[in-house]
Amino acid sequence: MWRLGSEDQRIWKYYNRSLSNAALQKQPFDFDSLTTIPVILNNVGFQGEGEVLDIVYSPQPGKIDLQIDSTEELIAEQDYVQLPSGFVIRKFAEDTTVGKGHKLILTFDDGPSEEWTPKILDILEREKVPATFFVVGINAEQNIPILQREFKDGFEIGNHTFTHHNIADMSLQRAALEMKLTRLLIESITGHSTILFRAPYNADSEPQTYEELAPIERSRSENYLTVNESIDPNDWAPGVSADSIFQRVVNQVRNGNASIILLHDAGGETREATVEALPRIIKYFKDSGYVFTTVANLMGKTKEEVMPKVASSRDSWTRKFNFFLAEAGYWSGQILFSLFIIGILLSVGRIILMAVLASVQKTREGKNSTEIKQSLLLPADKTLWPIVSIIIPAYNEQINAIRTVNSLLAQDYPNLEIIFVDDGSKDSTFSKVDSQFHSNPKVHVITKQNGGKASALNFGIQKSTADFVVCIDADTQLKTDAVTELMKKFDSENVAAVAGNVKVGNQVNMITRWQSIEYVTSQNFDRRAFDLLNCITVVPGAIGAFRKDAILIAGGFTTDTLAEDCDLTMRLLIHGYTIRNCTSALSFTEAPETFRQFLKQRFRWSFGVMQCFWKHRNTVFNPKYKYFGMIAMPNILIYQMILPILAPLADIILLLSLLAASFGIIVSSIPHIILYYIVFTIIDIAGAALAFAFEKENHLKLIWMLPQRLIYRQLMYYILIKSFNKAMKGELQGWGALKRTGSVKDVSLAK
Repeated sequence: MWRLGSEDQRIWKYYNRSLSNAALQKQPFDFDSLTTIPVILNNVGFQGEGEVLDIVYSPQPGKIDLQIDSTEELIAEQDYVQLPSGFVIRKFAEDTTVGKGHKLILTFDDGPSEEWTPKILDILEREKVPATFFVVGINAEQNIPILQREFKDGFEIGNHTFTHHNIADMSLQRAALEMKLTRLLIESITGHSTILFRAPYNADSEPQTYEELAPIERSRSENYLTVNESIDPNDWAPGVSADSIFQRVVNQVRNGNASIILLHDAGGETREATVEALPRIIKYFKDSGYVFTTVANLMGKTKEEVMPKVASSRDSWTRKFNFFLAEAGYWSGQILFSLFIIGILLSVGRIILMAVLASVQKTREGKNSTEIKQSLLLPADKTLWPIVSIIIPAYNEQINAIRTVNSLLAQDYPNLEIIFVDDGSKDSTFSKVDSQFHSNPKVHVITKQNGGKASALNFGIQKSTADFVVCIDADTQLKTDAVTELMKKFDSENVAAVAGNVKVGNQVNMITRWQSIEYVTSQNFDRRAFDLLNCITVVPGAIGAFRKDAILIAGGFTTDTLAEDCDLTMRLLIHGYTIRNCTSALSFTEAPETFRQFLKQRFRWSFGVMQCFWKHRNTVFNPKYKYFGMIAMPNILIYQMILPILAPLADIILLLSLLAASFGIIVSSIPHIILYYIVFTIIDIAGAALAFAFEKENHLKLIWMLPQRLIYRQLMYYILIKSFNKAMKGELQGWGALKRTGSVKDVSLAK
């Protein structure tokens, strides 16, 4: 007769079987299955008293020698060779002193924490009270200076595994690895090892179940002593108060006369209550005559015995290499986190600055539009308006060219000439345009040997007889009043150029919608803001008006960069001219409709801007060039080169953090990681929403920013890396005309 749960487990091997001779002949019984008596896992015996535990014996199965009567298929005799045994644990380091003089040990689990551990250390050092810190390896790796401080200030350090997972649920190999990694980290950082161990989730000084006993057994195989506790105020519990923690500690010490107090310096939402309760606990027991000491002292040992110095010859290279990795990981993490915070602050600061500048400029434009003043350049008699030459450089643009010219002929500006420059196209661009408009006196169609967009623009400027030129791309459609609106901005002799408002005219798929958002939120929004400070860096090739004399003084369009429009704009600013922005001069361009074409175009832009920045690098932070040098050029450096690389990197770190947290590789709150990412995304969308409001765009389009953030920025990351690589090699890039589809909507009659 056995109590259920303590029975001889062998009975279940035959309890539900028929043991008749006939049944045994049909299915013989394996008597060898009865020669071993399984371990009773929760069977534990204790020797001594105390809260430090050491395994004396681990469970062993019982062994029996059976004599079988083969005739009757019966066990004739059994001889117990070895009886089954459970755990035998030695408990020691007990202080039997009651009241005054009784030893107390403060222990802290789960740290170090960047926020809470230093506050606890400050309290302990101020009160001159020792303590033992059981560190989690991954937290120690992220807070190396704190771990160093704990050791240098004389505190004991114990092992609390590397990831703070339940050892009883791990394989033997992982459990050993967790303890070895944390011990190696402690050795690498402090130069001392440790024999003190406390298992996560199982710190009770009276372990009874296998889940509580297995960590002790596994730690003993690594030569650890398990330091458990009998005083646990559950300071980790959510919502617990400092008063509750203090009172629970007092009650448990008084009622149980135990010594080891379990507190936490990390983990959970906050350790504020622990920090608040700690000085009260120390003061109360000091006033009552109790003595705060160390685990080593309680065991009758020295700190050097529980944290022995690592021999210089033992695994020296391993420890040095591990220390290097730990330091590199720590400082890399600190640098990345700092860059992430700086990036957020810079992004938010830029959004606010741009919003303020754009708002002020919009207000000024509103006031100017309500004032009735006649421009000296555009008098009431339209016949006196100056001639404007519209120059269209084209290379393999047979699909769009005729539509573009027709949209220009629909302009309401009275004195126009259109100069179409074919830059040695390999298709029928020239023949089609020439055939269509050869009899129109306003249209001049000319061709030249291929030399690139800049040379085509310069060729057209040379052929122009006007004082003002408007340069547009061959795939662009203009609103009917676009040229008139541009010319209104030439309200002083110092205005050299006016940037128009470029929009995507072929929003036919996801990639073109993403570009449409970018045009509104980045390019047009920036130009509106920088118009106030006269530091617009790009008069876009899709629509821009220039005073021809200013172009010639600045040296015309050059061929030494891929961003000829950006380079000319910068040179005009360097010469002291004013660059204006005209949000009412609308042009609709054909954006790339495939990822391949998009990458090709954006590489040209990115590489070209880098070339322009490098070409005019002497203006950066140079007050001689006013806002252009002090704001616009640093803006390119920070927001078009550095941060666009960090932004996709932040996405990669987010993904890796989520994967690491979900697999338990790092201790982190997945909801918090997602929350931070959402906040970062909301900042982006807030800035975009403001830009959409200024442009009076449909805010529903902002929903496309969600997939854009996941994919579009990774593409830009690739483009920037490719651009940097090409720049470092000193390679050049051709015009790289894009494949056109002619899908830009007809806007010549748009209101």
